[in-house]
Amino acid sequence: MGKYADENVLVISRALFEQLGAFQGISLEPGAYLPAMLDPANNYFMSRDLAEEDPSHKQIIPYAIFRCGDKFLHYVRGGGGGEKRLAAKGSIGIGGHINDTDYATASLDKDTYTTGVDREIDEELNLTGSHTQEILGLINDDSNEVGQVHLGVVHLFTLDNDEVTAAEDNIHDLRFYTIDELIERRDQLESWSQICLDGLTQLWRDR
Repeated sequence: MGKYADENVLVISRALFEQLGAFQGISLEPGAYLPAMLDPANNYFMSRDLAEEDPSHKQIIPYAIFRCGDKFLHYVRGGGGGEKRLAAKGSIGIGGHINDTDYATASLDKDTYTTGVDREIDEELNLTGSHTQEILGLINDDSNEVGQVHLGVVHLFTLDNDEVTAAEDNIHDLRFYTIDELIERRDQLESWSQICLDGLTQLWRDR
């Protein structure tokens, strides 16, 4: 029996990513990628056990960042989640796979990807009040074995209050920090959070 049992996750081929324009780090042009990536003709579900070991595919991962005023949510990953390679790392993003149960529960007015984003956030965080959401860009990091098989879609959630609590045991020490405070903690962040922090700092300050 595999490590991830019968879990099937949404993937695209690395060949498609390269065709659209492969990059290392962050791209702030999601419109150049998402229409093709989320086209059912170009994506499909694959056993996670296989996908985690196959860099010829990229698993599509929503990576949600939460902002309240001039501060961003930070937490520390525990060791109980599905990705053991990221345990004990600091993070500014909530991320997770899109799986075939999202496809099964998707309704006519809510596509598979959006359903997966909502499910992942509901599983990991308790949010109060209202929020807005926008997609800022994509993350790719082929410098390590985790990044080689994943492709992140960066969502920014702007919250109207900072009353956020963890909905699962794998999320610890939730706090909001300014950009400067996060920069001080950069070396303790997982690689995707470092990429977000480095690539988007100027964007936040230009707004």
